[in-house]
Amino acid sequence: MKRSTDAILTTHVGRLQRPDAITQKLVDRYAGRAVDQAALDAELKTSVAEVVRQQADAGIKVVNDGEFGRISWLIYAHERLSGFEQRPVELKYATAILKGRDREEFADYYAEFAARGGLTYYKSPGAAGSSGGMRDHQPVCVGPVAYRGQAMLRAEIDALKSALGKADAAEAFMTSTAPGDIVYAAPNDYYRNEEDYLHAVADAMKSEYHAIVDAGLVLQIDDPMIPAYWDLMLTQGVDIPKYHRYCETRIEALNDALADIPRDRIRYHICWGSHHGPHVSDIPIRDVIPMLFKVRASGLLFEAANSRHEHEWQAWRDVKLPDDTVLIPGVIGHATNTVEHPELVAWRIRLFAETVGKENVIAGTDCGMGYRVHPQIAWAKLKALGQGARLASGELWPGSR
Repeated sequence: MKRSTDAILTTHVGRLQRPDAITQKLVDRYAGRAVDQAALDAELKTSVAEVVRQQADAGIKVVNDGEFGRISWLIYAHERLSGFEQRPVELKYATAILKGRDREEFADYYAEFAARGGLTYYKSPGAAGSSGGMRDHQPVCVGPVAYRGQAMLRAEIDALKSALGKADAAEAFMTSTAPGDIVYAAPNDYYRNEEDYLHAVADAMKSEYHAIVDAGLVLQIDDPMIPAYWDLMLTQGVDIPKYHRYCETRIEALNDALADIPRDRIRYHICWGSHHGPHVSDIPIRDVIPMLFKVRASGLLFEAANSRHEHEWQAWRDVKLPDDTVLIPGVIGHATNTVEHPELVAWRIRLFAETVGKENVIAGTDCGMGYRVHPQIAWAKLKALGQGARLASGELWPGSR
């Protein structure tokens, strides 16, 4: 994983808004409807080339495929794993994600929020966002879990690598989901206990993790449930030590799956759910940092731009970064439609650079920008990220502008 050696590198968390036609094909495939896979792969290749070019033009140096080949950051994994089936549920997917203390305290807001239909402000026309058109169903584990997504993953990797030759990018990454999140989203109706289930999923996902790194890409593990567990546990009277133990079991399973991959080829993303809500029950990052340091990953991506967590840069003054660890804080956010001024972005970058060292900072985003704000605003924010990084680099490395 490249570092900021002579200028602040820029990146983002992963999801960008893809063409609606691709989304609809992914929804159809997930729902078991017939899809011309060859045509989808060709369309994916063309669209990924364009989104990589757009990232480079915006000043993003560490790019990805926008997650164009997967229906969501989470449930796409159940499509690539055997042992799951879709079953009806009483609670809709979005409601399940948003349960917890924050939802109890602001029940009126969340009731209205759910009635509007989702986790964010902007919806993809004609498609069903993160649930793949199956909001009244959810995956359930009903048999042995094994990886079967090789062809889907290969199409994604081929599209991204093909695009890289046509854009000015320093490096490329591809996302994948942590085993604990996959298990959280799909009840177990097969394995003896949750620990067996968790490790079976980790062993299966190892195939995807290795394939991404073997293709020469940086692997990003998405694990937003690590901080999100806290809000869910508050209603059960859980304390910090018990929360840490709960997270450690999930991180141990993830580390087992990552054991044979060089640490410097892995980055790890957390967030606090990233839905548009009050977030007053979010656990402070100070209490999450010990968990972050246990993960076998060099890059740590986390929210740092929104109004609930922006002040938490100060927590990093009180810890020593493990060797070869790079912070990738969000310096632009998706919780507001206001486009950050480049000078604000530069100021946020400098705070972290002055705290942990400029070579240990890459400028990122709070979470995926796709579907969380209008795409026109998302691209304006990413452009502001690139401009702000150039301003900060000129101050941190005089003469580099």
